[in-house]
Amino acid sequence: MTKVNIEWQDQFGHWKHYQMMHHLPSAYKTAQFRSKTMKKRMRLVEATTGSLLDLIDER
Repeated sequence: MTKVNIEWQDQFGHWKHYQMMHHLPSAYKTAQFRSKTMKKRMRLVEATTGSLLDLIDER
């Protein structure tokens, strides 16, 4: 089972942890919704390797 970290980017360009999920489609949907509501860029990162899975910018 894969772990996915959802992170958001602050105004200084630093990535902050938001949430960790086990299901990639649910993580994407959550990140997309939070990107719209927070007006922030979100990214999905694979927890064990740290590789970027997706970058979401719904501003």
